Amino acid sequence: MPGPYGDDVGPRFRPPPGLTLYLPVVLALLIQVGGTIVIAAWTRTPLAPASASIALSAASALALLAARRFPGSTVVIVAALTALDLFVAPETGPPFVALAFAIVGAVVRRARLWALVSVGTAWLATIVAAGVLGMPWHPFRVAVTTLALALCFAIGEGIRSRRERGAEHRAQLAERRRVAEQEERARMARELHDVLAHSLSQIAVQSGVGLHLFDREPERAREALASIRSLSATGLDEVRGVLSFLRGEEAGAPATAPLTPQPQLAELPALVSQRTGLGLTVTLDDRLADQRPLGAVQTTAYRIAQEALTNVVRHSAATHASVVLDHRDDVLILSVTDDGTGVRAGEGAGIRGMRERAELAGGDLAVGPGTPNGTVVTARLPWDGAS
Repeated sequence: MPGPYGDDVGPRFRPPPGLTLYLPVVLALLIQVGGTIVIAAWTRTPLAPASASIALSAASALALLAARRFPGSTVVIVAALTALDLFVAPETGPPFVALAFAIVGAVVRRARLWALVSVGTAWLATIVAAGVLGMPWHPFRVAVTTLALALCFAIGEGIRSRRERGAEHRAQLAERRRVAEQEERARMARELHDVLAHSLSQIAVQSGVGLHLFDREPERAREALASIRSLSATGLDEVRGVLSFLRGEEAGAPATAPLTPQPQLAELPALVSQRTGLGLTVTLDDRLADQRPLGAVQTTAYRIAQEALTNVVRHSAATHASVVLDHRDDVLILSVTDDGTGVRAGEGAGIRGMRERAELAGGDLAVGPGTPNGTVVTARLPWDGAS
């Protein structure tokens, strides 16, 4: 998965379906059938038992072709064929990897009970039959085989657990992105509403006055039209400022002061609380001891923290993030650290917007890898603003 500050999260790599289906079959054929042929030739096993062993080996390998659709039935068939082959010469043969693949596949595909019952029954019946037929096996061989079977089950459980955790994590990330996008749309609506509501309501009132007085008191109607013109220009400047901010490409302060109050550092706890959830924990470490820099610097720091946490939520796959505020040598230091997937190559719009905000405030911004992983965003802003 790409790093946290790209424009998108790339698809999770999955091997081709044909590879996962046919590779176990090919490996089982090569190891079991090829190994049986070599061992039979080396031990000069008679043709009939050697042919039977080769057929059983090939059949168990080919049975894996049904493992994807019928994992339970496949492990039953492979276990039975493997048990039969143990009584057919040559006595010592290659490892039956088909049974290992069948066990792992059944556990991963939620057919664990089929695997436990069929493999346990086949192995117990094999041990009993060997004793009845006068073919007692050495206890070491029984112990090693039992351990190998248990290891196959453990591997299957590990893969299944990892897949389930991965699926849950991806679902959380998708929900995080959905919630973050919904919050972004709501924030855009709030910004535009707060900026436009005052101007448009005043324009509506002044236009009504102008229409009412147009014939009887043209001078007052002229004043209303002039007021509408002024309000329109002010509203247009405010909309440009909001759109510039929402794009993260703010190149300078808007010509007029925004109608909505600019966020301050006192609002960071609420922001941190909003970003916590769906597998992500965000903490705030405020070391300023109730000291606060210039209001414009607070707004810049808040916006940088907001953008950095938005990137963490959307792209980093992190489980923990922290925001630290510190004051050293008349410099406000803001750092946002996460334990996600790290920084991808290149600089996206998010980093570019944060860097421009820091530079406009007379400071700088650095983005680098965390320890041992993740990303660290550090902004250094003059305490009293740009000189």
